[in-house]
This record gives sequence, structure tokens and C-alpha cells, in this order.
Amino acid sequence: MIERLNPTQCDALLNELPGWQLTEDKKGIYKLFVLEDFNSAFAFMTRIAIQAEVMNHHPEWRNVYNRVEIVLTTHDADGLSDRDRQLAHFIERVAG
Repeated sequence: MIERLNPTQCDALLNELPGWQLTEDKKGIYKLFVLEDFNSAFAFMTRIAIQAEVMNHHPEWRNVYNRVEIVLTTHDADGLSDRDRQLAHFIERVAG
């Protein structure tokens, strides 16, 4: 079973990740990325998709032109887990 992060760990996670916010239900984290154009957004999503597949941990996301909205949550933990932390940090590195 995957362990859910406790409230202290969730607070620490948000401090590590500028611009990320808790979702309304407090079971995930959310961030909107605005890129240069559609090609940049699609390339960004592709890099994340490859890593997500390696991790077997997939984001919930939405893309409209140059905007990519990402929500990370661990459904098996009914909230945030270390998998979300790892993937969020990867996303930040890709976003540069």
C-alpha cells in the first residue's frame, strides 16, 4: 500500500514547489504552466508522459494551446504521496 503524506509533509511539499497549490479537496496539488506555443506545450507534456510511464504514476492534465494544467494525486493513497513529490519535482526541472 502506498502511504499518504501527512499534513506536515504536504506543507513541506508546497514549500518546495513554488506556484503549486492544494486542490480544493486537499487530495492533490495543482499548477498551471503557460508555455510559448502549442508545440512547446506538447513537447513539455511528452517529456512528462515518458517519465510518468516509467514511474507508473500518471498526472491528470488538460492542454489548451500553450497552457497545461496539471493535477497530481495518488488515487491508491486517497491523497498525496511521495510519488506526487517526485513527479512534481521532475515537472519543475522540465519546465526549467
